[in-house]
Parts: sequence; C-alpha cells; structure tokens
Amino acid sequence: MSFVKVEKSGGFDIEIDNIASDKSISHRSAIFSLLSNKPSKIENFLEAEDTLNTLKIVEKLGANIDKNDNRITITPPLKIDEPNDILDCGNSGTAMRLFCGFLASKEGFFVLHGDKYLASRPMKRVVVPLKSIGAKIDGTKEGNFSPIAIRGSKLRAFRYESAIASAQVKSAMILSVLFSADETSYYKEPHLSRDHTEKMLRGMGADIFTDKEGVINIHPVEKPLKPLEIKIPSDPSSAFFFAVAAVISKDSKIVLKDVLLNPTRIEAFEVLKRMGADISYEIKDEKYEKIGDIIVKSSPLKGVEVSENIAWLIDELPALSIAMSQAEGKSTVKNAKELRVKESDRISTVVNNLKKCGIEVEEFEDGYEITGGKLKSATINSFGDHRIAMSFAIAGLVNGMRVEDIECIQTSFPNFMDILNKITRIDIGD
Repeated sequence: MSFVKVEKSGGFDIEIDNIASDKSISHRSAIFSLLSNKPSKIENFLEAEDTLNTLKIVEKLGANIDKNDNRITITPPLKIDEPNDILDCGNSGTAMRLFCGFLASKEGFFVLHGDKYLASRPMKRVVVPLKSIGAKIDGTKEGNFSPIAIRGSKLRAFRYESAIASAQVKSAMILSVLFSADETSYYKEPHLSRDHTEKMLRGMGADIFTDKEGVINIHPVEKPLKPLEIKIPSDPSSAFFFAVAAVISKDSKIVLKDVLLNPTRIEAFEVLKRMGADISYEIKDEKYEKIGDIIVKSSPLKGVEVSENIAWLIDELPALSIAMSQAEGKSTVKNAKELRVKESDRISTVVNNLKKCGIEVEEFEDGYEITGGKLKSATINSFGDHRIAMSFAIAGLVNGMRVEDIECIQTSFPNFMDILNKITRIDIGD
C-alpha cells in the first residue's frame, strides 16, 4: 500500500495552470457523445482512471475514439452495441448511475460493475425510480449494489419528485426518457443540484427547461442531438484542495487558472470567504459556462455553520473540514448525510482522522462539529477515498502528515502530487 509523507510548508506564491480537468463534465462529454450521430470533439478531457474507464465503456458500446494531442474525437455508432463483457466503471458512482439511465432505454443487455469501493455504494436511488417507469434493472441486494444488470426497454414519461438533491439521479432520469418516452417528463428536487447535464444537453439541442417552480421539463426528442465541441475547464473541486492549502499556509498566495465558475460548483469557495478567506475571481470566458482564475491568499479564519446548498459542496467538505480545523471557534456541518455513501463514509473518516491529528470533533448522523485547534502530525488512512487522501495531504502543510493508501488519487487528480511537490517537500513510498 503506497503512502506519502508531507512536510510542513514554509509559504509559497505560485500560479497553477494544470489543475485536473473537470471530472463531472468529462464523464458527461463522453456519455453524451452517444446521443448524436456525428463526431464530438472534446478538448482537455480528464485523463484520470475514472473518466478513462467511462471512455472505455463508450468504446465498448460501439463508438470510435481518436486521440490527437489534447483532443479526442468520439464518433458514435449507428446503434448502441450489446457488449460481450461487463462495463467496468472503476471507482465512479457518477459513471455507474448515469449509464444506468442511459442504457435503461437502449436495446440490449448490459452489466455495470466496478471496484470493491464502488460495489459498496447504494444504487437504489437510481434503480428504484428507473424501475418505476418500466426499466428492467436488477443487482445485488435487490438492485442496491453492483453488479447491475440492465435489459434495455422503452420507458414511460414520469412525474418524479426526488427526496434528495442529486445531480447523478437527476441526470440518469433525464437520459432515460430523452429518446424513449412519448410525452413530456417532469423532475423536481429539494433544491438545485449541479446543472451541467441540463446545460450541456440544451447546448446539444435537447428541449429541457426549468420552470419558475423549479420543475425540470424534459421533452422527448425524435432525432439525434448535435455533437459536442467543447474545451473542458479545470475542475473547481480539484482546485479547492489548493485553495485550502493557500489559506492555511502562512504568507502564501495561489492563482488557480482557467477554473469552471458555475455557481453550483464554487459554493465551497464561498464558504471559505464567509470564514474570512481572501478569495477573488477573474472571469475570462462566459460562452457556455463562466470560466476564470481564482486568487487565494493566506487568511485568518473564523468558525462557520454549513447547512444549506450541501449538494453544491458535498465533494469539497473533506477539504473544507481541514480549513475548519484551523479556524477560530467552532464550525458545524449539518444536512450532509449524503457524505456517508460516498467512496467512504466521509463523516466517519473525516471525524476519526481529525481526532488522530489532535482536533476536537463531535460526530452527528448528518455531519460534525469541529473546534479549531492545532493540527498535529499523524498517520492517516484514506480508506481508498481520493478526497480523504488529498484533504489530509493538504493538512500536512500545517505540521507534517503521513497519508496511506494513496493510489485512489489517480481516479480523479493524477498530477495532484506533482503540484503539491511545488509547494512543499513530499516523499512517496510503498
């Protein structure tokens, strides 16, 4: 099992122009290319394990993929192929849940599986609503865990009100009826989750809109959508690790270049600003999504309560907990039970690992309360969770840290260690 030792930072002033490309948009770009009958051109696709697995699945479904420098061209098949092998989603819940929706209405038999961590993540949140509109899906424990078997069939339109704000569930439901249903479908969630699917599909010509009541209207389409031609920006979730690094490191400044600034994706930066962090944005492009630079400087922090817009910062909460540990006073995270069904039980892993570092933490069913203090050096187990591994590697900038089981970082941010090595000395071993 590999590990990294991170030394205390002496302060830094750098620009980073190679933050990992946006993972959410990379997954969707590959899958959505199958909705057209013409080649899609995708620049700056994230070459991490999770997204490359999605690309391999697209290829197994019959697409031709041509790579040329930093651009890939995906030529879709005339008809989705029925593969003679399982479709390996690796560690990606996004891929498995979106493919569930996409394949549920496609003719053929498909089996989705992944690694041991993905096999423990619940799928009923997607499987149950899909089965309610006629999808033929089954899996382990009544369809709650992979492998997930799908027999594609024509699906009915729906009026579905989700109990959770989940971009994955929403995207799966939209994909399931886009070409299948005869009537308009309606989807509502408690509050807006990430909206990349709606924006990208509208850009491809799909008739999808959200009314004044917050209900998403999905009109079925009768012909293939326009192909994608997209340059994928830097991932704000990945950039956030280094925003935290700058804030908690004395006499430091960082400029994060060409980052996606969609409001549903920068909520964690806004929470840091509420805590007192010196953060500013420089918008450079607004053609499809807001893209620009994020400038972050070291700052004294104060405690904060986080209980709203949780769906907008669910992935960043582990890194945010590191900032909270360095804030004056108490910080509270509530309404975040979703953390328990990520790559690890992130409430438990955050709480237990912070305690190892000498931080006072109280665990709740739906979150935790952190009392700011001095982070001590410790040996941390990532539990195979890339965001836990990276968050506690960043924590090492305060007083040093050893983080074990770091192979998982390759699933989302392959050059994380290269960037961290620009900030401080690191030692990677087996």
